[in-house]
Amino acid sequence: MKNTVERRLEEITPRTLVVGIDIAKTVHWARFTDYRGVEIGKPMSFTNDLQGFTSIVTRINELCKTVIIIPQYPFDNVIIGMEPTGQYWKILANYLEIKGYRVVGVNPSHTKKSKELDDNSQTKNDKKDAITIARLVKDGRYFELHLPQNIYGELRVLTNERTSSIRRQTAIKNIITAMLDEYFPEFKKVFKKIFKGKSSRQILL
Repeated sequence: MKNTVERRLEEITPRTLVVGIDIAKTVHWARFTDYRGVEIGKPMSFTNDLQGFTSIVTRINELCKTVIIIPQYPFDNVIIGMEPTGQYWKILANYLEIKGYRVVGVNPSHTKKSKELDDNSQTKNDKKDAITIARLVKDGRYFELHLPQNIYGELRVLTNERTSSIRRQTAIKNIITAMLDEYFPEFKKVFKKIFKGKSSRQILL
């Protein structure tokens, strides 16, 4: 049985357009390559909104229609890679999947290491990261993304928010407990329920 990377390499054919997108808060960068990693067209920036999403889809469609790698073989397959970090990638990935494109994830540590090998630099550069991501995808160095849709997607977001809120709450409680241990160690002897008791909470406030 061939390993996963070999299987993915077989999926990248001369008719595959590879898109690497570097995600940011307001402006994303995209770069395009063929199956060899040779860049196609110019780098493109687009905003993190519907207008920007529409523009990247338009560019992809244009490249698929106009770029010919081998006579009578235009691009008929598109794979889009991005780093799934933070929250800004999710809405774009969902939009692209709804439009019928295959979206995959690239490990940020792989992007960093590959960038260092290419130019011996760790400097953050959105344009450079986008081409590095595209070339990692064409080398099969990616993983599948699983984006729940509709109510399942909403439940996932709410669950993540609840988990994050609990972590922040726990951190605050730990800070308060540490301060009480240092400045008022008798407090816990007087009040058994530090954070739930009404009297205790009033004193802490």
